[in-house]
Amino acid sequence: MSQLDTAPLPTPPTPPDPSVTTPPVYARHPPYQPGFPPPPLPPTSPAAQAPGARPRRRAADLAIVAVLAAGLASGSTYAVTRATAPATSAATTTPIAVRTIAPVVQADATAPNWAATATAVAPSVVSVKVTSARAEGEGSGVILDAAGHILTNNHVATGAGSGATLSVILHDGRSYAATIAGLDAATDLAVLTLQSPPSDLVPIALGDSDALTVGQQVMAVGNPLGLAGTVTTGIVSALDRPVSTGSSDATTRTAGEPVVVNAIQTSAAINPGNSGGALVTANGQLIGINSSIASLGSSSGQSGNIGIGFAIPINEAKAIADQLVSKGAADHAYLGISSSDGTVTEGSASRASATIRSVAAGTPAASAGLRVGDAVVAFGGKRIDSSLALVAAIRARQVGDVVPVTVVRDGQRSDIQVTLAARPA
Repeated sequence: MSQLDTAPLPTPPTPPDPSVTTPPVYARHPPYQPGFPPPPLPPTSPAAQAPGARPRRRAADLAIVAVLAAGLASGSTYAVTRATAPATSAATTTPIAVRTIAPVVQADATAPNWAATATAVAPSVVSVKVTSARAEGEGSGVILDAAGHILTNNHVATGAGSGATLSVILHDGRSYAATIAGLDAATDLAVLTLQSPPSDLVPIALGDSDALTVGQQVMAVGNPLGLAGTVTTGIVSALDRPVSTGSSDATTRTAGEPVVVNAIQTSAAINPGNSGGALVTANGQLIGINSSIASLGSSSGQSGNIGIGFAIPINEAKAIADQLVSKGAADHAYLGISSSDGTVTEGSASRASATIRSVAAGTPAASAGLRVGDAVVAFGGKRIDSSLALVAAIRARQVGDVVPVTVVRDGQRSDIQVTLAARPA
């Protein structure tokens, strides 16, 4: 629906106090433009609202949150700490049976036939509508399997608040009631289940987001502004882009856990309503779930796509979806430290890092020998240059993963193997 997490690209904020819980940051609504709904009126009390009246709020009006790229955010690592809680083990999860064979074989990879890609992928992408007594919204989703499981964003599924009804509209216009199989606000993912799904569902083919390369051509498919079946093309403009938004749980407007994702950045046009939709390769394989965009902010008079969109990598999304279908919730990898943005000297050069500020006893970090003052410069072989980047890198991992953490300690670089546990509840 979209929140589509539109937001200004802000100046670096003052590092927050990790002991203080802050509310989610909601971006201001952009000025009205043709094709976009006007800004909503200030909320009225139930007594002042006409009986039975329901304000119509399209996707762009629902829970628009700030997006912060890695280099634009600072402060302590908030998602990998719970310093006094012991680590837990994760329950067994049964993977969803999915398609993986690419539906399209391109004759010329350098000049894809996007019409063939769109034709192959369109039946696997759906529109999602949510309606409650106080709001309505729209978004997108993808068909995971023949059992009727639909992968979308958490902010889509919860965008109309509690007590909402959900419907899923297939590519050919058929509409089905849906229920929520599971929600994960931490990654902004949700799985819906169609009620009495038809026998001719076309599950999307899953690709490998780890195999993506910067510059690779991709297509976004979804329901922007209620325009179902819209496709746009672009390239992968960056990988492992740490992106943080406010809480994705729109059932309440209270503070919630921020979404932190090691995202795929794309130039394919993504607009309000694309949330939960597909980012696919030229061969028609799903490699990301579109979830957020950057914008110039309300002062610019521009809203919607500006050429910087973000998608949740499908390898991470599939792992979360498996858990949501199996048990309705997801476990997340846990290291057991707190950190802040820092710099470290290596030889004659200095570089940005995530500096460890505390290590909780009985956690994976403590067991592995990480120490206060260690400067984390890589995680799993991927560069770490901020506290947010470390959070995102951990979020992309699974419980039980053994990961090398590269630290600089007393001027010396070393790799420390850490076995990640399940984050405490």
